[in-house]
Formats: sequence, C-alpha cells, structure tokens
Amino acid sequence: MSCGVALALSLLLTDPNVALAAEQPPAPAGAPVSVAGEPLFADIISRAGALRSVVGQWQANLASSPDWYMTPEAIGRFETETTALAALDMQGHLILKERGTDGDLKCILRGISEDMPKKVEAIRTAGTPAERRVALDELHYLLNDNVEVITAPPAPPV
Repeated sequence: MSCGVALALSLLLTDPNVALAAEQPPAPAGAPVSVAGEPLFADIISRAGALRSVVGQWQANLASSPDWYMTPEAIGRFETETTALAALDMQGHLILKERGTDGDLKCILRGISEDMPKKVEAIRTAGTPAERRVALDELHYLLNDNVEVITAPPAPPV
C-alpha cells in the first residue's frame, strides 16, 4: 500500500468530516463558481443566519439591561448548535479542497470552524457586561461573515 493511500485511509478513519465530505457529489460540469445554492452551503447559510439572530437578541438584551446574562441552558443549546455549524464549515472546507478550489472561501470556512468554539467560550467566560458585549459582538461578526462569504458573488480570476 502506498504512503498516500495509507495516509488517506488513516484520515478517513480518524476524521468524520473527511468521510462526510467524500460522500458529497462533485459540482456539475459548467456549474457556476458560487456554491451558495448547494445544499450543504445553503444549510450553513441558514444555520449561521439563525444563530446570528440569537446573538443579535442577546446583544439587545445586554444593551437594555447591563446585568443580563443568558442562562446556562441557553448557552449550552447555543454551543451545541455552533458546534454543529463549525463541523459543517469544516466539511465545506474539505469539499472545496477536494474539488481543487483555489480560493479564499475554503480557507475562510476552515478559520470560521476553528474560531467558532473560541468565540462561544469567550461568551461563557465573560465576567463583566463589557466583556460580554465584546464577546457577543465578535461572535455576531463571525456568524455574519459565515453567511456573507458564501453568498458573495464569486470574484473574477486574477
């Protein structure tokens, strides 16, 4: 067995995102460069938009009542949802990488996948209203970016 096959097999067995990405069909020949209409990416857009709305409500709650803080149950459910979104972002990254897409989107999706848990943890550990506001602002920006990078029209090749 060649080293490449052995490496691919070991990655397939250790990272479920690789297996999920491999199950996705390739983009049809002649398809537009934008992936926003593909089911996986449409799901990412939908989930990120919904979570962004939750964060927006939390921002409004904090603005109206500086002592406001989400319940542990609410942050736990939110963390579950953001973990699932981060996994989809990584899957999107792997799909684009497998397709040989040479663009910023695949790198941005990976970065968002890696940053999302850190931003949620920052909300969880924020000790003051000012820290909560900054943490919520940063997560809102990240979720907004998650939507916009996928829905943005593809840039012409340079």
